[in-house]
Parts: sequence; structure tokens; C-alpha cells
Amino acid sequence: MHPPLHPLPSREGKQGDCFSCAGNGTARTFMAAKKIIAIIGSYRRDGIIEHAADVILRAAAEKGAETEKVRLIESRIEFCRNCRKCTQQEGPQRGACVQADDMEEILNKIEAADGLVLASPVNFFGVTAVTQRFIERLVCYACWPWGKPGPALRLKDRGIRAVLVTSSAMPAAPGRIFTRSLGGLKRAAQTLGAKPAGTLFIGKAALREKQDLPQAILDKARKLGYELAR
Repeated sequence: MHPPLHPLPSREGKQGDCFSCAGNGTARTFMAAKKIIAIIGSYRRDGIIEHAADVILRAAAEKGAETEKVRLIESRIEFCRNCRKCTQQEGPQRGACVQADDMEEILNKIEAADGLVLASPVNFFGVTAVTQRFIERLVCYACWPWGKPGPALRLKDRGIRAVLVTSSAMPAAPGRIFTRSLGGLKRAAQTLGAKPAGTLFIGKAALREKQDLPQAILDKARKLGYELAR
């Protein structure tokens, strides 16, 4: 039996929206904290990719955002079976997947967020395999009933933004040209109904076993974090 569909949360009444309420006859207005979630597709805990994502999240937290980090390598995400059962239901809700794993919980967290960080190093010119597995499971956001033209994305624009982070042993300039990592992360963001708020490409990233981030990268990461929390 398939798990129930989960309707997408309304942008009304979410974190970051302005609320007014009456108390003792006096109207009060307050701003709830935005929620930013980072999806980390690196195999190395506390490596360059996770370090960059942490800088972004800390900057967002400085602006009052609530932050969370999900390491895909520590999550149980099964392969997409390409059965297309999740694409048969029509409507804006994501389709129900036949796999029973951690993906539903991760997607619930993403749908409740106001901003995303999607991060993966380059592996063999593209994203890591664990990131690609996550991306393939986003097919549940496509509507493609049998016998009908498609696929069509269920989400066009949820009003949220995503920062895309990747790294490569190549210098940044040729890395942007000759690798596919940023393109894969951008498609994932679009499938999730998010518009890119900026990209961070960390070049010359695998030259030593343990490597610090250059100051210019740290500064840009902070700016991206501030932008997500804005």
C-alpha cells in the first residue's frame, strides 16, 4: 500500500512570513524565523563541500534563520525503480513512491523550508552517485500518466531560493565549463520549485587530503547565506 500524498505547504503562515495577532486588544506583528536546509552529497564528512555549506548556514543563522543539514551518505535512499508509479497522480502534490526509506522525510523537510543549499563535489565530471540517486528520486515531482504526453513538472515556482555548491580539482573557470555538477544541482532545484539564488564553485579543491577554503570563497559563502535568509 502506497504512503499517502503530502500536499505542498502553503506559503501563507510559513517561516519568514509576517503575522499579526490580537492580544489584549492590541495588534502585534512579528517575523517568524526562516528555515534553511542544506542537502550534502559529499562522501567526506567535514570536507570542503560540508565546510562551505556550514559557512552558508552559519551566515543565515546570523540573520535569524533556523538551519538544518542532511548528509545523504548517512540517509537510506534506495534507487529509483523507474516504475513511474509516482508520476501517475495528477495535481501539484508530489507522487507517492513505492520505496520505503528516508527520502519521504527528507522531502518533507525540504517542502517545509524557505531556502535550500544543494551541495555536491564533482565526481567523474558530474555530481556524486549518492547525489544522483537523490536527484533521480525527485521524479515524484513530475506528472506523467501512462498514455499522456509529458513529463510535466508539478512545481513551477514555490517562491523559495536555492544556493548551489560544488567543488572540483580543476580551477573554477574551466570547471564550470567541463563539469556537469552545477547543471545537475540546478535541475534539482528547479524540480523542487526553487530558483537559484547563487552558485559557489570551489576550484582546485582536491589538491591535498585536508584543505582550507580560500578567504574569497569564505566571503562569498557568507554573502550567499545572508542572501538566503533575506
